[in-house]
Amino acid sequence: MCEILPAERVCNVQEYYFSRKLKEVAALNAAGKDIINLGVGSPDLPPSEATIDTLCRHAHRDDAHGYQPYTGIRELREGFTHWYAKWYGVELDAEKEILPLIGSKEGILHISLTFLNPGDGVLIPNPGYPTYTSVSKLVGAVTIPYDLTEDTGWKPDFDALERLNLSGVKLMWVNYPHMPTGANADGELFDRLVEFGCRQGIVICHDNPYSFILNDRPLSILQTAGSKGVCIELNSMSKAHNMPGWRMAMLASNEKFVQWVLKVKSNVDSGQFQPMQYAAVAALEAPEEWYASMNKVYRSRRAAAELLMTAMGCRYDEKQTGMFLWGRIPEKERNVESLTDRILYGANVFITPGFIFGSQGERYIRISLCCPEERLLEAVGRIRKLC
Repeated sequence: MCEILPAERVCNVQEYYFSRKLKEVAALNAAGKDIINLGVGSPDLPPSEATIDTLCRHAHRDDAHGYQPYTGIRELREGFTHWYAKWYGVELDAEKEILPLIGSKEGILHISLTFLNPGDGVLIPNPGYPTYTSVSKLVGAVTIPYDLTEDTGWKPDFDALERLNLSGVKLMWVNYPHMPTGANADGELFDRLVEFGCRQGIVICHDNPYSFILNDRPLSILQTAGSKGVCIELNSMSKAHNMPGWRMAMLASNEKFVQWVLKVKSNVDSGQFQPMQYAAVAALEAPEEWYASMNKVYRSRRAAAELLMTAMGCRYDEKQTGMFLWGRIPEKERNVESLTDRILYGANVFITPGFIFGSQGERYIRISLCCPEERLLEAVGRIRKLC
């Protein structure tokens, strides 16, 4: 038989870390181990009752099962604009400046296909969401990591950025509240990012799925003057509305950018299930009390996760936001993977090693809060016993 090889782009990326590691966790569970999974940030709480009721009601309609517009139904686009106006104070045009997405991970690919030619540069946060790097490689772009460190509050060092050769750079990925560190942004940081993008001719892509989790002040980069001309913001309903499996998200930007991305998107998918779009509208209408009740649960879990960090001898920043807790491992530990593997096999607790987010995460771990408080406390007991 002749040898068949995949495209070079397939050789440039690896299977997603969680895809590989969760197979290992599944095998351990199949062998009778009761693994407490504190790895993936997949919310285990349900969406609002109104969201589910709306889905069921519309799914019973005979006319709800056909192909849908590539730009989503008008009610969903308007729902996103009302949500942005209420919570971020940002005015958006539902017809021209909003594009629903089948998850923001899809949006990362669509944006990259829209703006990047092979060989173009992309600024990637280190540490940061691994998909920024893998998608950039899939489209043939050159990834240029920029370091985020504990000393700078996990914010970009603009002096260091200015010293880079930026001549071929087209995109910069940013993400606040930051994953995995939980660092938050402020108006000054967004001002500097917008100014940097405008001056260098770089599109600033802000990935913003965590702003409602343990965060008293949701922010959008689109609050910054002049931001629409150079920025694209992704937002997701996976975290803020407990809808990770629904794959409901959006991007917002100026009309020209949105139309360019739509050219790519319309050649890739055929819209989203109409009843889910109406359900998403209901989710976006949730009152402040709904978010407060969700965060009450996360706050209790966060306290348990802090006990877990302490049991491992890790230190952490109490000001973190989002649905994870990021901590630095003790200096006595040889490396983070040996620590997380020892905990996985010795205490049956799966914790994410920080190296998967980049070299700046090599001495850190990340604990997901998407686990019931009682299981988190059980993990504390197991690790205390192991240690």
